[in-house]
Amino acid sequence: MQEEKKIGILFEILTSEQQTLQRADQKAFTMLSLMGVFAVFFIVHYSKIPPTVLTFILIFFYFISVLTAIFFLVSVVSPRIKETEDISKDKKTILPTFFGGIVKYKSAEDYAESLGTILNDNEMTYKIFSKSVYSIARINSYKHKFLKYGIRAFVFAIAIEFSIIVMLYLNLLLIEYP
Repeated sequence: MQEEKKIGILFEILTSEQQTLQRADQKAFTMLSLMGVFAVFFIVHYSKIPPTVLTFILIFFYFISVLTAIFFLVSVVSPRIKETEDISKDKKTILPTFFGGIVKYKSAEDYAESLGTILNDNEMTYKIFSKSVYSIARINSYKHKFLKYGIRAFVFAIAIEFSIIVMLYLNLLLIEYP
């Protein structure tokens, strides 16, 4: 396969991985926003909740699940990825495709010169962009794992909140219509 065709395929994969990364971030932000809306709704009804052992247990699990969901969703937005052995032993190579690699250059001219050298060598270009695709795929894997956990905790929190609200209104109905 021609080197240009290989590089073109890598660019398509890189673009797809970057879009997947953005979608994971958007989902996490959306979930965090929804949690805020539901928390306000919960706070509005909190004073009306009858103090029973069951409601205390439900509220306790509600707050635990909300905090868990927040932790996982923030982990999606701000991932903490450890370097693999392959990347860490090849520290000499600065990845010019990530902002972290770009800012390691002393100036824009140094970056342009290095990028030009890399782009003139098809094999090196392929190797650098392969590392970039691999790195983004690892980040995507991390983000989606934590997004999955965050969604589960969010759904659990909302289920508890709805059960508390249903219990509240059932209690109000029993008080008004004994």
